[in-house]
Amino acid sequence: MRGDAGLSDRVHALALEYVAPAADEVDRDARFPKESIEALRSERLLSALVPANLGGGGARLSDIAAVVAELGRHCASTAMVFAMHQIQVACLVRHGDTAFLTDYVREEVVGGEALLASATTEVGIGGDVRSSSCAVEAGGGRFRLHKQAPVISYGQFADAILATARRCETSPPSDQVLVLCRRPHLSLEPISDWDTFGFRGTCSLGFELDADDVDDCILSDPYADISERTMLPVSHILWAHVWLGIADAAVSTARAHVRREARKKPGATPPAAVHLAELMAVYLPFRAVAEQVARHFDESEHGTDTLGSLAFAIECNSLKVAASTLVVDIVGRAMRICGMTGYREDSEFALGRLLRDAHGATLMVNNDRILANSAQMLLVAKEA
Repeated sequence: MRGDAGLSDRVHALALEYVAPAADEVDRDARFPKESIEALRSERLLSALVPANLGGGGARLSDIAAVVAELGRHCASTAMVFAMHQIQVACLVRHGDTAFLTDYVREEVVGGEALLASATTEVGIGGDVRSSSCAVEAGGGRFRLHKQAPVISYGQFADAILATARRCETSPPSDQVLVLCRRPHLSLEPISDWDTFGFRGTCSLGFELDADDVDDCILSDPYADISERTMLPVSHILWAHVWLGIADAAVSTARAHVRREARKKPGATPPAAVHLAELMAVYLPFRAVAEQVARHFDESEHGTDTLGSLAFAIECNSLKVAASTLVVDIVGRAMRICGMTGYREDSEFALGRLLRDAHGATLMVNNDRILANSAQMLLVAKEA
């Protein structure tokens, strides 16, 4: 897929045919966007990030980010599911360096276009993904894991879940591993519902997770390294592109509204056109920064110095905070441009779903926690 000039056209066509028509129903009913994910699977986009030598699409992260943004224009829930799946794929292909895990990627992620989910939060720990209370119980070549997860997005629809846990029962909370929990060796018991303001189609219920499988499913790299070099930067980059997609849709709606107003009075500039110009002055730098950080990852992915540096961690943290704040501002500005036609749910310029989804951006991994993390790094980072 690297260098595939037709990728954007393929995804755009797929989004128009499958993603956009279902978006309002997915949001209204808080249901999983099954037709969108099946369409992505049929186009072999779930394995797009897997290297070509393993049979995957060989896409760069910036390629995947562009797909996420395109999906986000039409359905933010679909974009978020796709993004979170690709985050797990990135962890497997960059850190699952054993023959067992390589075979799993080749046979299941590529061969079966398996959908992967994540369980990194835990009841009693909150959103601190760098701490676990549950632990791997290993013996006789197998492991058992019991985890109470307050959120596992689309967990009941996933073919496997990558879960964090303490390395063993005597390990401290920060000594974590990442465990591939495969069906049918995995059971999930719901412990909470999902009835939220936005991102309703992600179906992010809470579950009691139980897994019993071979210990080859445990990634050998410490989760601290996986988090630092892959999970956190890839998460922040792809999440930012989900929100970029929402912003894209809001800007397109505002432009269409202003152009309609201009056609009513040829030769006169609508008053809202000035506000559209102000909106573009916020939106275009947002797009440029999001795309630049994705390219920065691509340029550094085969080295460890940059991806493991405090400077890059601060850059990715800053992208998440800025993107999640700007998307709310951008959708709000678009709604002011569209006026009541943007406020009405029965209008072709309706912005309600975009606004609700946008407000989830600062809450999904809370910005205060990220800023506190960046503050600590800034105190010691000479290069930042």
